[in-house]
Amino acid sequence: MSAYVIGLDFGTDSVRAMVVNAYTGEVVYTAVEIYPRWAKGLYCNPSTSMYRQHPLDFIESMEKCLLNVLTPCQALVKNILGISLATTGSTPVPVNREGIPLALLPEFASNPNAMFILWKDHTANAEAKEINDAAKIWDVDFTKYSGGIYSPEWFWSKMLHVLRTDKEVASKAFSWVEHCDWMPAVLTGNTAPLELKRSRCAAGHKAMWHEEFNGLPSEEFLEKLDSLLKGMREKLYDSTYTADVTAGVISANWAAKLGLRPDVNIGVGAIDGHFGAVGASIEPYTIVKVMGTSTCDMLIAPLDVYKHHLIKGICGQVNGSIIPGMLGMEAGQSAFGDVYKWFEQIISFPLTIMSSGIMADEE
Repeated sequence: MSAYVIGLDFGTDSVRAMVVNAYTGEVVYTAVEIYPRWAKGLYCNPSTSMYRQHPLDFIESMEKCLLNVLTPCQALVKNILGISLATTGSTPVPVNREGIPLALLPEFASNPNAMFILWKDHTANAEAKEINDAAKIWDVDFTKYSGGIYSPEWFWSKMLHVLRTDKEVASKAFSWVEHCDWMPAVLTGNTAPLELKRSRCAAGHKAMWHEEFNGLPSEEFLEKLDSLLKGMREKLYDSTYTADVTAGVISANWAAKLGLRPDVNIGVGAIDGHFGAVGASIEPYTIVKVMGTSTCDMLIAPLDVYKHHLIKGICGQVNGSIIPGMLGMEAGQSAFGDVYKWFEQIISFPLTIMSSGIMADEE
């Protein structure tokens, strides 16, 4: 018997795909595709810490990457049984009732507020402060399972900032969806925001979802925070799913595009660093560091022992994140890789100038 699976990793700059032997773990083929609009610096403004990504970058790059990784392994295609994926987070997007990101509609095609708000976007600093201030005087501290501090990089901060600053987007946004939830929905063909399966990782670590709260923060808390959030909770979700659950089977459209069998299972998505920990064979009480554009520190522990232990200052402790059935904990350093990239540019500046001068002289 032979069975293969495809792993997709949507990073900050590119999407990566690999075909893996499900029995041995052997990586058979890999491919990488750069996001073309992102590579041009479109829809971003570093001076204001605004970083947005167009949904077409994700769709087009995913299709090219999958075709590139599948082309050399046609003999194995009939034995590919599943696709799972991870993305950056929190990277949410406003969607209409059908779950279509607003940037895919003609009237919002060039509006950064209608696009995915990349994890490292910091335009919502003020909103994060308001959330933290409100949580500390509420009868329930909805930030307590998020380390006690809510970040401008996370779901509610970003949503609230866009709703406040862009009335047109606010009027058209039926709901909001995380990147790691939207990509499986695209592949299954069911993007309806009230039906697609939401990731436990993203919900618990980025949106203050917890069983103790019966899901997301209460309607009363959200409406008190800002009337723009009135009714939003019921347009989001109550239930969340761990990464061992299927989001559905591949749509006929995508199966035909990729030449895959029609019963390929699509896994519920997760945050990229968490799947990195899985790939590193994380075990209880062992810290795994995944280092990229940012660095993510992760640890898992038995849920029955540490369920009610609150740890301050981390980026969440969630039942079933990273490894289903375990308590998943995350911390880290945002923009870790970006800092190194900046440092590289600084120290290489004389070489760049020298090279440019030499080229000018030669001309």
